[in-house]
Amino acid sequence: MLHLFTGLEFHTGLMLVLALIFVLVYEAINGFHDTANAVATVIYTRALRSQLAVGMSGIFNFLGVLLGGLSVAYAIVHLLPVNLLLNVNSTHGLAMMFSMLLAAIIWNLGTWYFGLPASSSHTLIGAIIGIGLTNAMVTDTSVLDALNIPKLIEVFLSLIISPVVGLVVAGGLVFLLRRYWSDTPKRQRIHLTPAEREKKDGKRKPPFWTRTALILSAAGVSFAHGANDGQKGIGLIMLVLIGVAPAGFVVNMSSTGYDIARTRDAISNLQQYYLQHQMALPEVVEIEPPIIPAPNTNPDSTGSTEFYCDSSRAMIAINQAMKLLDNLQSFDALSPFERSHVRRLLMCIADTADQVAKLPETSHEAQRFMNNLRKDLLATVEYAPLWIIVAVAVALSLGTMIGWRRVATTIGEKIGKKGMTYAQGLSAQVTAAVSISAASYTGMPVSTTHVLSSAVAGTMLVDGGGVQGKTVQNILLAWVLTLPVAIVLSGSLYWVALKLI
Repeated sequence: MLHLFTGLEFHTGLMLVLALIFVLVYEAINGFHDTANAVATVIYTRALRSQLAVGMSGIFNFLGVLLGGLSVAYAIVHLLPVNLLLNVNSTHGLAMMFSMLLAAIIWNLGTWYFGLPASSSHTLIGAIIGIGLTNAMVTDTSVLDALNIPKLIEVFLSLIISPVVGLVVAGGLVFLLRRYWSDTPKRQRIHLTPAEREKKDGKRKPPFWTRTALILSAAGVSFAHGANDGQKGIGLIMLVLIGVAPAGFVVNMSSTGYDIARTRDAISNLQQYYLQHQMALPEVVEIEPPIIPAPNTNPDSTGSTEFYCDSSRAMIAINQAMKLLDNLQSFDALSPFERSHVRRLLMCIADTADQVAKLPETSHEAQRFMNNLRKDLLATVEYAPLWIIVAVAVALSLGTMIGWRRVATTIGEKIGKKGMTYAQGLSAQVTAAVSISAASYTGMPVSTTHVLSSAVAGTMLVDGGGVQGKTVQNILLAWVLTLPVAIVLSGSLYWVALKLI
């Protein structure tokens, strides 16, 4: 693994290590900031002691990162526009990453200190937006080109819709339990608070099956949190490594000849599709498309190293990629410059394919075909080495073990006017686990904090006598402020960093 870092100057290597530490610190803070959401209900219903609940949450967060895949990781990365990702160099890449992470860490620590369940996902996304907007102002480019707007809209929709889903679904579940699970005295115990259970039955713990369901659903929330939020740290580390040590990380150096052949076949199939539909895709298939400049391989040359991707360059990008990958069995056979160019070409081809798939004239069958090809196109560039996944999993799970109490107190005691019943805790946890897992499967980053806090509020509104207005007001204020504060913080830090380098 260490050979992938050869050729880095000492200063660059030191800054790289520091950037990786920043990412892991961000993940650890994410762990103890968001873990409170996973353990609050199981602790306040007395299903588990706090030490056991936090330990279980740490284990399932770890497993969630290991088994969660990478779709959310690269959904976060691609909030930045393709051309910015393609042209980032080590100096600007480090400035971008430090600004983004420092802004996210500052806001996360601030909201944690005051016990507010703010969203780490919102914070990170706001920081990314701040970077993109500042880069547009510094380079005098259009603000509309500063971000990947279609991807940003998708992410915003998922972040807005998920709390509403949590509120409605959890409220609906507790309503159904109240209506259809109250016909016998034994079943009615699920609607008791821990204090009522102790007073009525003289027992501190929930009934056996209720307790089992609470524990399993809490484990599910932790696993889902690891699968969704852990991927964000993986994506950030890959962004750092690609920007700072491109020779070893712009493509997956462990790719086999079969992996490369799969990518090459996907390019060939896409080329055939474009040619077959050239009359309907004039903006993609042109007679004389503009040339895509390759990276500058001569350090003494004054030629441009900038690479711009748009639909009019799709066919020439395909031709260049086919030439570079022809009969290639290992990326070791390519020079570092050629590897970087392969990444640029593949990302450009995949981005164009995504645009074509969304055209009104593209049939549903063709959309599925293009989406499948896109996965094969990016198989060798959207990846993460195992050591990165393990490092993020360890950071998230260790962060889970500390600092959880402040936010857990808010969720467990200060949202509802009355104590939390077993039914309310179970409904909130099941809703959060299922909805976050579904979002991870579809590659959408959602906020564990927003989903579970909204779910708890939904159960209290339906079956708990209402919510505490002051607490909800403070939570909503933190939610509203998170994006603009993160945008301004990261943008300001990035602007200062660019002035200093």
